[in-house]
Amino acid sequence: MSYTLNAVARTTDEQGKGSSRRLRKANLIPAIVYGGDAKPLSVSVKLNELVKAIQDESFFSSVTTLALDDSENEEVIIKALQRHPAKGTPLHVDFQRVVRGQTMHFTVPVHYTGTAKGVKAGGVLQTNVTELNINCLPRQLPEAIEVDVTDLEIGDLLRFSDIKLADGITIVELDSNATDRVVVSVQAPTMPTDDEEAVSETEETTIQTVGESESDKDTDVE
Repeated sequence: MSYTLNAVARTTDEQGKGSSRRLRKANLIPAIVYGGDAKPLSVSVKLNELVKAIQDESFFSSVTTLALDDSENEEVIIKALQRHPAKGTPLHVDFQRVVRGQTMHFTVPVHYTGTAKGVKAGGVLQTNVTELNINCLPRQLPEAIEVDVTDLEIGDLLRFSDIKLADGITIVELDSNATDRVVVSVQAPTMPTDDEEAVSETEETTIQTVGESESDKDTDVE
């Protein structure tokens, strides 16, 4: 999916904390564009457009076009989003320029698909990763990485190296020889301890006793 945000370049006088507050009062969000061969560029984007965009998960793993007045558009990806700690509204955005033909580092969400055989047998699916750091060309950027868990039995697991990716896409952690982390596993069902079973039996006895008492009371009334 492609996104477009209207942006306006900020002058030197429009930078700083005071200027940023004035921009926000005008429903504009200060932002910075960096990367590539060009110098960093300070811009502002419309609050309503940004709020609408960030409601879609795919926005954070998509190439966005910044439509700038009186200059060429910028193709970017969002790298950081600062939000208000209480309201959650955007306060500042960092964009990185996309350089066509150059491999870049992206962060994409992980979607787990299917129902594991182990879950059907009573196991519990344990997911350890919600997003993945990948290296690829901008044109290869997926909106999400799908991990099929259908064939996982109780005790099975999948690591980074087990994830099937399209040609040209690699996982950053594996490129850097980091630990081949467990992404998802199916755990055996938790068995109650002796103490838990004893408590359960006590509660059941109490309920039965109450029921018998109520029954006797009804009989006495009759």
